[in-house]
Amino acid sequence: MTLPPGWRLEVHAALPSTSDRIAAAAEAGEPAGLAVIALQQTAGRGRSGRAWASPPGNLYCSMLLRPRGPAREAAQWSLLAGVALAEAATEIDPDPAALRLKWPNDLLRHGAKCAGILAESALDPDGRLAWLSLGIGVNLAHAPSLPDRPTTCLGSIEPPQAFAARLIARLDYWVRRHASEGFAPVRAAWLALGPSPGTPIALREGPVEGGFFAGLAEDGALLLEREGALHAVRSGEIHRLG
Repeated sequence: MTLPPGWRLEVHAALPSTSDRIAAAAEAGEPAGLAVIALQQTAGRGRSGRAWASPPGNLYCSMLLRPRGPAREAAQWSLLAGVALAEAATEIDPDPAALRLKWPNDLLRHGAKCAGILAESALDPDGRLAWLSLGIGVNLAHAPSLPDRPTTCLGSIEPPQAFAARLIARLDYWVRRHASEGFAPVRAAWLALGPSPGTPIALREGPVEGGFFAGLAEDGALLLEREGALHAVRSGEIHRLG
């Protein structure tokens, strides 16, 4: 398993949370490029502190970045991670067209959730990003049920370590491209993998209840058209597409 230069991979039989391991390493001064896998998590979590079921066979991986950008850019990294995740998944899924991104942090297969992203960060005294943790869970072998949405697995099973190496390679590519070209190419790649323009969207949280998908703003905010007006949503969660 070959990783891009500068990346290191820890594999643990079990951890409470890979994101907690990354946070502790970041606060201790660990350089960017650390990736942590747990074959099983005992206290995994998702968005808004929700519990994340972690049966053996799926991927539970968190990765440490130190982008040093302003705090307002933190949300863009979930979208960058989503692009890397979708590209890694299309490499092994027999039906890559079934894979689509849902703003801000899910990968869907035929409309059902097969992977999720949890981005966490800390700021330095100047208010810039000191470190960023990208926690990614992928249903490779099991699709734990969720109370509010359908779930599924990727269309092909791969060992967690092998998929992690695939994912790290795509993430490294996009991190380097972001460093040289900014967020614009990430935004374009996300839009190519996201909902079709005009898709009806209902929000669980946010400034409006929903509307029709109208793209992403230049900063990564979700654009919704509602009653002839365009709304930029920078926080919240999509409850339903279509």
